[in-house]
Amino acid sequence: MEKQKKEVVIVGGGLAGLISALLLAKSGHQVQLIEKKTYPFHRVCGEYVSNEVVSFLIRHGLYPDFLDLPQIHQFEFSDTGGKSVTIPLDLGGFGISRHFLDEWLYHKALDEGVSVMAGTQVAQVNFDEKSDLFHLALSDSRVIHTPFVLGAFGKRSKLDKSLHRNFILQRSPYIGVKYHIKTDFSRDTVALHNFRGGYCGLNAIEEGKYNLCYLGSREQLRAYGSIEEMERQILWKNPILKRIFSESEFLLDKPEVINEINFESKLPVENHILMIGDSAGLITPLCGNGMAMAIHSAKLAVEALDHGTSRKEIEQRYFTSWNAQFKKRLAVGRTVQKLFGSGKGSVIARNLIEHVPFAAHLIMRNTHGQPF
Repeated sequence: MEKQKKEVVIVGGGLAGLISALLLAKSGHQVQLIEKKTYPFHRVCGEYVSNEVVSFLIRHGLYPDFLDLPQIHQFEFSDTGGKSVTIPLDLGGFGISRHFLDEWLYHKALDEGVSVMAGTQVAQVNFDEKSDLFHLALSDSRVIHTPFVLGAFGKRSKLDKSLHRNFILQRSPYIGVKYHIKTDFSRDTVALHNFRGGYCGLNAIEEGKYNLCYLGSREQLRAYGSIEEMERQILWKNPILKRIFSESEFLLDKPEVINEINFESKLPVENHILMIGDSAGLITPLCGNGMAMAIHSAKLAVEALDHGTSRKEIEQRYFTSWNAQFKKRLAVGRTVQKLFGSGKGSVIARNLIEHVPFAAHLIMRNTHGQPF
């Protein structure tokens, strides 16, 4: 049966938005992608991609094999006191910056015929039952009409508020901070270092650089008045982090920061919008699987649009497949996070990893999917 060609607007040009745009365009659909920023730009992200998506990316020509990307096979964990343990990763992964990857995918999308509106904000999205169309109001007063919308607007957006999504009503205590650095650290290892109130990830990316990204406390930032002072007073209490911060070369003019990162449950379909990537659900960063989940969710949404013959069928297909793939992973991530960011909890977690490695691998398997 021949696929019905559809008109689709994707709101958000991050990893999920770009992958879905490319897949839809390759399937012959008419695709418009709207991104509020202009490429290239940095995002607060762990920049580690699980190998569960590598075969998929290679099949679709979306793996940048011309780069010497670090292949990551080891996991290092330290508690708040700086005691550490290292174990092998089940699947492993690779490191790549969003600054590079998103821009590369953006140009591939243009080459595939995707209409990209970068530097354009979507102010509001409304679905009209009578016409069976979405009306997207842009910040420059234009209005776009389309039968299908994919929501790829990330962890937290003004659109979430205008759509009355439940999670946006709840305040979150978390902030995310990201740097690119040059440092002395193994390129085949991803590290997770705990400090009071949060944890910090470190892994290699392209061109000899490293991504340093941490989840911290909004209250601690308020108490110390600046990112730098909070880091000195809180993160540096872990001697490993003190060494990294004091001995590394910091490459960005200033850190990338995002406020109120929320891990509450979201729905993958709301107001008839297929939510993909972090818009559908945000896994805790300690699981290291957010980028792979964004890619996989884009694939599922495109499959629903490819094979569904009605709006109801498309929404049901995506809702069912998204929950089957990700609902359990998100729940496990929220549970495991309770062991992190505290002295006692991080020591328990370190001892578990060191003395009961089976438990650590069980957590990995329950927060990651199988290669597809």
